Amino acid sequence: MARRRRAGAMGTSIFPCLFAILLTRCSPAGCAGGGDSASHSTASATDKPILLDNIPDAEAFISGAEVAVIGFFQDAQSPGAEQFRRAAGQVAEVPFGLSSSAAVLSHYGAAENTVVLFRTVDNDRRDLDMSSGEVDAKKLIRFVRMNELRLVTEYNPVTAVGVMQSSLILNLLLITDKMSPKHPERMRKFRAAAELYKGKILFILLDSNLQSNERVLSYFQLKKSHLPALAIFHTPDDEHEVVAVDDISIERVQDFCNSFLQRMSKKEDKSEEKPPNEEL
Repeated sequence: MARRRRAGAMGTSIFPCLFAILLTRCSPAGCAGGGDSASHSTASATDKPILLDNIPDAEAFISGAEVAVIGFFQDAQSPGAEQFRRAAGQVAEVPFGLSSSAAVLSHYGAAENTVVLFRTVDNDRRDLDMSSGEVDAKKLIRFVRMNELRLVTEYNPVTAVGVMQSSLILNLLLITDKMSPKHPERMRKFRAAAELYKGKILFILLDSNLQSNERVLSYFQLKKSHLPALAIFHTPDDEHEVVAVDDISIERVQDFCNSFLQRMSKKEDKSEEKPPNEEL
């Protein structure tokens, strides 16, 4: 089964629709402090954040993780820096660094009392101003959860914000059941394929086993018997294609992505070939 839909056929944009669907189940603010972050104890707080006193250390820190967070505080003992430490101790899987070095701040163009989230998947960053004193550890954790896009990002009410704001305009959804015994192997192959398109296509996992995602399947006109399925789309004009696959392989994902990329390239070429309308 394969379906192709041209731009504008639905009359609405995919991501806002999916985001609205998810929000009917759970709000980002409510989910951000959910099980994953709350389950981590503050035992790791003694190891975080890592002090970054020079540019090479900061560069190595950022390049060593899919998502890295640095707090730029001239006064490492300020109230904002203290909230930053509290947040760092509650998000074990994301590395936190702290720098008071003027050279490091200048190198990254960061203002004082600013927290910056760096991510490699789209070579982008998100800045959070801490100078007002209104951002506490809870709000800082929500900021991280909303923007921590990874090589493969699981789509949920929290990550939906970061997905919608990503600079990548091509997105590939793997719609599958995470409870399936085949899921670990599928994810291994999907992640390997994602490495090939880093900086070009945002790879997204959507768990069909969740009741909150049933309307997403309906949106793509998919039934659980069709799964696993791949859905790729071009966010500026909603051009997209959906295909059910027997199983996931790196080659199958590559073929699907390359075919869509070639079609979009031809579409752009034809658009450029059209002569401009002459005014009478």
